[in-house]
Amino acid sequence: MTQTIARMNFAKRCCADDANLCEIISVVPKKDEKNKEFVEQLLRDNRFHTMYREQLEKVAAAGTVGAYIYLKDATYVKEPGGAVKVKDGTVKINYVDADCIIPLSVENGLVTECAFAGTEKVKGKERTTLVMFTIENEKYVADTRVYDHEGKEIEGMCASIQLGETKPFAIMKNAEVNNLDNMTGYGLPKIYNAIPLFKALDLAYNILYGDIDKGQKMVFLNELLACVKVDENGKKFLSKEQKEMFILLGEKLPSADLLIKEYNPEIRVEDITKLFELILSLLSMSFGYGTKKYTFENGQIKTATEYIGERQDAMQELNKQRKQAVDYICDIVNAAVWFSNNFSKTTLNENIVYTVEFDDSYIEDRVTKLESMRADAISFPDVPWLLYTYLKTKYNLTDKEAQKYITEGSIEEVDELED
Repeated sequence: MTQTIARMNFAKRCCADDANLCEIISVVPKKDEKNKEFVEQLLRDNRFHTMYREQLEKVAAAGTVGAYIYLKDATYVKEPGGAVKVKDGTVKINYVDADCIIPLSVENGLVTECAFAGTEKVKGKERTTLVMFTIENEKYVADTRVYDHEGKEIEGMCASIQLGETKPFAIMKNAEVNNLDNMTGYGLPKIYNAIPLFKALDLAYNILYGDIDKGQKMVFLNELLACVKVDENGKKFLSKEQKEMFILLGEKLPSADLLIKEYNPEIRVEDITKLFELILSLLSMSFGYGTKKYTFENGQIKTATEYIGERQDAMQELNKQRKQAVDYICDIVNAAVWFSNNFSKTTLNENIVYTVEFDDSYIEDRVTKLESMRADAISFPDVPWLLYTYLKTKYNLTDKEAQKYITEGSIEEVDELED
């Protein structure tokens, strides 16, 4: 017999919570306005914040995501010697899932050469693109091959382009050590080791679902009081109203307590809650970010986004994943800058440090943080940086707007304007 059980889809919830903790606010180069404008435009044109958020979830689910830089609408000219020269084109980011990433060379856990494959539909037919980034004479070479729905190579769409020393792709992996065999170059899918606990969670939910489904009060009424009717063939039948009750047939001379009897099924809330607490605690240890990532407190599930700020060990684990995210983002930006300089003739700074600001609103109380910043600004009036930072953070100001407030008014005057 096949039995269908209800599913909570808690694996999706875990991946989404992981993604919340690594979301970014901005990517800013230090002391270079030209690079700043380019990076902001690049990320905006390629929907980076949306796609990066999606990739964060996929890192927890599949262990690995990637991206590579390419030129859209570029002109490829084949020179007499066989080399291909590229003209024009717009610098774009292509985001890739784990099943389309093929590491070719891995050194100290870092993917140095890689191939990316993807299938799309063009005019109703499938088209597969394979892009391989390999190193020759200490410089990257990009080989592109395009195949039709029959697996035949499409002439005129394949090319080999000489690049530079800057890596043209980026790989982001789960910061956990991968304990699976034959997974060199790939990150550990966090869901994989937690599958038994997700199953246990669904089974616990089905126990609760079954209790609720069968929790309606039942009324048993003896047939002597039910006025059971008989059809033409002598068979007893119940009216529509009687069918809402359970009729006790066959008791001709019942005792008083058998005439009408109620039964109220018990919903085992306390026992099931303890069962959920046990499974969620085991899941928290398996999935990461502290031993209490999910736990019942006062009838509510307290998540890692509320709990992690109280646990230094959990914050340390999160910082490892954020380091992976910073490296990933900087690799993408550096590759885009190199492409822009070499194919679009820009003069951006290629040797620059970028600051990635993470969104800590999930793990910090914004009101408490602002009150602390305001107290520091008032306590140390000789340190204008404290006032400047407080105003920018509280009112979401630009640098010029914050400077204007500092020049024209005090904190008390600004608060009066807000009121």
